[in-house]
Amino acid sequence: MSLFYFICIGVVLCLPVRASDPLELKLQTVVKCREVQKKASLFSLQVEISGLIPGLVSTFMLLSSSDNHGRKLPMVLSSLGSLGTNLWLCAMSYFDLPLQLLVASTFIGALFGNYTTFWGACFAYIVDQEKEYKHRIIRIAVLDFMLGVVTGLTGLSSGYFIRELGFAWSYFIIAVVVLVNLAYILFFLSDPIKESSSQIVTMSCSESLKDLFYRTYMLFKNGSCKRRSLLCLLIFTLVVYFFVVFGITPVFTLYELGPPLCWNEVYIGYGSALGSLSFLSSFLGIWLFSYCLKDIHIAYVGIFTTMVGMMLTAFTRTTLMMFLVRISFFFTIMPLSILRSMLSKVVHSTEQGVLFACIAFLETLGGVTSTSAYNGIYSATVAWYPGFVFLLSAGLLVLPAVSLCMVKCIGWEEGSYTLLIHDEPSEHTSDS
Repeated sequence: MSLFYFICIGVVLCLPVRASDPLELKLQTVVKCREVQKKASLFSLQVEISGLIPGLVSTFMLLSSSDNHGRKLPMVLSSLGSLGTNLWLCAMSYFDLPLQLLVASTFIGALFGNYTTFWGACFAYIVDQEKEYKHRIIRIAVLDFMLGVVTGLTGLSSGYFIRELGFAWSYFIIAVVVLVNLAYILFFLSDPIKESSSQIVTMSCSESLKDLFYRTYMLFKNGSCKRRSLLCLLIFTLVVYFFVVFGITPVFTLYELGPPLCWNEVYIGYGSALGSLSFLSSFLGIWLFSYCLKDIHIAYVGIFTTMVGMMLTAFTRTTLMMFLVRISFFFTIMPLSILRSMLSKVVHSTEQGVLFACIAFLETLGGVTSTSAYNGIYSATVAWYPGFVFLLSAGLLVLPAVSLCMVKCIGWEEGSYTLLIHDEPSEHTSDS
């Protein structure tokens, strides 16, 4: 969605400027483009904040309850929210309604959950299905890879769709795809949690809420001090890395729209598609590196290559260099897949829904705050140095690298953490 309305605002506002002198024309064009970047950045901030509170509440409740009621419920509700949002955007484009109504659509759609709700349910579903840890890593990487394929195809074709069909038909096509996905989830996807749902005692709404918070509390209370330390450090590493990677993504579009690059919608689509290759390369990297490197070292590779890419982007001034810099981001997704797998290994199978609820909650909060923070920083610094935000990102990536060092010092050993959760069921049962 961000790509669509960034391009929309850019195309509408970046109109030719009349001037008698070529130098004056160039200066006015630069000022106009930077004005566009600032307006688009601030408008994106308003839209993201509008969905923060309902997104946080719905994400936590839906994923936490999925341990009892199955993984399909959050998948279905978040898909319904996405379907309604895209139909509303289609109507907005067709009837030429004000862009400010995007705020209302974001708020209503977040009540049904958002993308973190859907992906959190998918990751928990994979953990339910796959008990072998190495296979679980590959399947989580495959899921991230499939996300990248769809994102890449969308990025590659979005500029042509907008140019040839307009925004209304583009959003309508998205709504149709979401509807097909929703039908598959409802009628063809099996749910391994469904069988045990009949054994659950019926509780009131207040009791259900208390149970959700209690099980979240028990997630961090159960186990040894070493287990709790590893759990907190891994969650911190995942959230901080997600904060940087997610927050910088829309800034790439703004950076490419502005001078000296001044890309049009087709170049933006090419850049987005090339960036999405990181999902494929990250999947191949995990598959190959898993034969010779430990999980924590694979995560290090992704963090450090992303850090190098951020620093290179800050000094990029030509279209060719911008395309080449994307190569350094080819392993960006690897730490996300590896860290999710490591976290799923630390907790018991009956706590996977609560774990991914916490992760999705923090990712929703981190996603909105990172987008807001990055857009605010970029709008404040674009006039004097547009690349500052990329240097800041490279500095922030030191935090997850240091956190992983602490995990290593505490004692993360491959294949040993099934032992940490053997005592969890009895402790959890006695407490509940």
